[in-house]
Amino acid sequence: MLADHRSKIVGTVWGLLALNTLGSAGAKTVVAIPRSLIQMVTMGALVAAFALALAVNPRARIRPSAFVFLLTLLLVPSVIASVHLEVGFGALFRCFRLALFVGTLWLLSRWWDGGLTFVRHHIRMYFAVLVLVAVGLAVAPGTAMPEYYGGRLVGALWPLTPPQIGQYAAVVIGLTVLLLLGRRTSAAGAAAVIVPSLVLLALTHTRTATLGLVIGLVLAIGSLVLTSSAARRFFAWSVLCATVAAVVFSSALRAWFLRGQSQENFSNLTGRAKVWDALLSAPRTAGETVFGTGLGDKSFDGLPIDNSWLAVYHEQGLIGIAIVAAIIIALGGVALLRPPSLPRACAIFLIGYCALSSYTEVGLGDASAYLLHLALAASLLVAPTPAAPLPTADSPRRRIPRWARR
Repeated sequence: MLADHRSKIVGTVWGLLALNTLGSAGAKTVVAIPRSLIQMVTMGALVAAFALALAVNPRARIRPSAFVFLLTLLLVPSVIASVHLEVGFGALFRCFRLALFVGTLWLLSRWWDGGLTFVRHHIRMYFAVLVLVAVGLAVAPGTAMPEYYGGRLVGALWPLTPPQIGQYAAVVIGLTVLLLLGRRTSAAGAAAVIVPSLVLLALTHTRTATLGLVIGLVLAIGSLVLTSSAARRFFAWSVLCATVAAVVFSSALRAWFLRGQSQENFSNLTGRAKVWDALLSAPRTAGETVFGTGLGDKSFDGLPIDNSWLAVYHEQGLIGIAIVAAIIIALGGVALLRPPSLPRACAIFLIGYCALSSYTEVGLGDASAYLLHLALAASLLVAPTPAAPLPTADSPRRRIPRWARR
C-alpha cells in the first residue's frame, strides 16, 4: 500500500516537471492568459515537484547517475556567466530554476531501475497536453490555426507553438509504438493514442518533429530487429508503406514538407542560418567564449537562435558545449553497451530524437522538455540491481547483532 502511494507521488512529480517545461511564451489563446500567471503556474509546478520529491525521499537517497552529474556540472558555467548580471536578474532566476530541476531529478533517481514506469508517466502527461490542444482546436479552430503561423496548429487554450506540439506528439507516438511492439499495451489502447497524435503532428507541419520521429523509430526498432519478430514485421511493413507513400503521394508530401516556402527560404532554414552566422561572427571576450553570457531567453539580437548547440555556446560557452556533448555521448555509449531490450529501444529513440532536434530547436542547456526526455532515457539505461541470493541449507548462518533485532 505504501509502495503504491509513493509510486503515485513519483508520477505526480514527473508530471509537474513536464508542466514546468511547457513554457510561458507562445500563440494567442481564446482567453488571454497573462504571461505572469503562466510563469507562476509553471514555476509553481517546479517548486511543488521538488517539495513532493523531497517529501517522498526525505533522506535524499539517490542513485549514481552520470547524466544528472553532468547536468549539475552544467550549472557551473551557467552561474559564473550569469552572476555578472549582464543579462539581468532573469539569468540568475533561470539558474535557480535549473538547479531545482536538477535537484528534483537527483531525488527521483532513487526510483530509476531500468523499468518502463517513467515511460508511462511521460506518455500520460504529454498526451494530456495533446488532448488540451485537440479541445482547443474543436472549440476555436480559427484561433488554433492562425494565419500568423501559416495555418499551423497552435495551442488555443494554453500558449503552445507548433514545434512544441509537434515535439510532444512525436515523442508520444514513438514511445507508444515501442510499447506496442514490446506487447506492453493493447492494440486498441495504442491506436487511441497514436492516431490522434499523428493527426495533430500533421496539422503542426513540423518537419523537425516528423524527421525525429522517423529516424528515432528506425534506430530504436533496428536495435530490436535481432531479438523481436514483432519488430521485424513492423520494420518490413513500414518500409513497404513508406515506399508506396513516397511514390503515390510524392507531390503532396513535398508540398507539406515545404509549407509553401520558396526554395531560398527553405535552404537557409527559414532564416535561421542568418541568425547563426551573426551569432558566430559577433565579437566576444575570452570569458564569454569560455563561460558564455549567462542564461537568457535563447535569442540573439531579439531573434530566436533555434539551435541547441549555438544557444549553449552563446549562454554557457565552450564549457557548456563540452558538457552537453558529454551528456549525449555518455547516454549513447551506455545505450550501445546495454543488451537488446524494450527499455533500451525507448532510450535509443529518445536520444536519437533529441540529438536530431537539437539542430533546429533549443533546450539542451536549460530546464526543458528535451532534458526531461533525456532524463527518461537515463532512467531506462540504469542497470537493474541484482537480487540478493536466497539462503540455502548449506549457506552459513550469520549472527544478527543485538541492535539489529530491536
